[in-house]
Amino acid sequence: MVPAQSAVLLSLCCGILVLILTAGTARAQDTPGVTEKEVTIGSCSALEGPSQFLGAQTVLGASTYFLVINDEGGVHGRRLKLITRDDSYDPEKVQACFNSLMAEKVFAMAFLVGTPTSLKHAPLAEAKKIPVVGLFTGAQALRVPLRHYVINVRASYFDETREQVEGLWNTLRYRKIGVIYPDDSFGATVLDGVKTALKKHDSAPVAESSFPRQTALVDNAIDSVRAANPDAVVLVGPYAPVATILKKAHAKGWKPMFLTVSFVGTDELIHEAGADAEGMVITQVVPPYYLTDLKGVALYRRSMQKYHPGVEPSFVSLEGFVDAMVLVEGLKRAGREFTREKLIQAIESIHDFDVGLGPALKLNYSAKEHQGFNHVIPTVVRGGRAVPFADWDIARPSH
Repeated sequence: MVPAQSAVLLSLCCGILVLILTAGTARAQDTPGVTEKEVTIGSCSALEGPSQFLGAQTVLGASTYFLVINDEGGVHGRRLKLITRDDSYDPEKVQACFNSLMAEKVFAMAFLVGTPTSLKHAPLAEAKKIPVVGLFTGAQALRVPLRHYVINVRASYFDETREQVEGLWNTLRYRKIGVIYPDDSFGATVLDGVKTALKKHDSAPVAESSFPRQTALVDNAIDSVRAANPDAVVLVGPYAPVATILKKAHAKGWKPMFLTVSFVGTDELIHEAGADAEGMVITQVVPPYYLTDLKGVALYRRSMQKYHPGVEPSFVSLEGFVDAMVLVEGLKRAGREFTREKLIQAIESIHDFDVGLGPALKLNYSAKEHQGFNHVIPTVVRGGRAVPFADWDIARPSH
């Protein structure tokens, strides 16, 4: 071989070697939010405003699990980075919050809070083919029809209201059920859930009334529904207005069975309503955080104690922790050279997966199902704590 040919061959071999060595880096750099050492996830949630407990606790739980994973070496050698932005649970702030995350070139979005805001974030993310994993909302519109890039973890509000209505109807024999709800998409979807559940019994709410969202202007709604003399009333809203309704209703001497869905923020509701929260039924989508015989709950409690000693656990931060577990499992299954599409496919491959929350809460996804759990845990507030019960008769008001 002549020297010139040898030089050309050597140069070609060196070039191929460089391509091989840099292929992984190039693929990582081609995927937004992914480098050889890091994966960036973005979150828009209520970090300010009257519902900030929900956003702050969701992010707290999720970021805590990220710390656990990072201390174990990350996912395929990459550390997880969470960028959080505030949308104040205000639909008007969604676009700016979303744009802020896009400027950061996040790989995926996760840990969104609330129906009105999530319903605006989702189409924005879908348009850019960005996965959204773990939304603190049970809105049906984020589930049906299936949204390819939206991965729900929790049970839906239809699941929660079905559990509520079946317990009221079949065990307590309550037939007159009312609904008080905020005049937004959250209120509308829970009201629709109650109506759908009652329709199976050829019934409907005896009264329904709304109040302006994110306000304490609830007096008219209370008086309107009270006039129908219902046996039970489903209250819809975050903790602040629901606590106000409980206090004002009891002050008026009105004490039907009150119920609400998991979004309320159980722990903050109990804190704000005090004794007026006693006897309220709250359906949960994760187990109580004090049931440490469950491996997933025990991991959450150990992690909170390690990284945030002195910070009280809550249903909301536990849910954020579990949402992060699902995202991480998807990243692990997607492999080292993952893409956004591979993340979706990886999560769709999760079947009968145990995250340590009990036999009824195992993750199941598919290409046609993007809601991981459908199990609901009814609880009732007793002695300042939400305690689970199997027989709805235990929730019967004592007054």
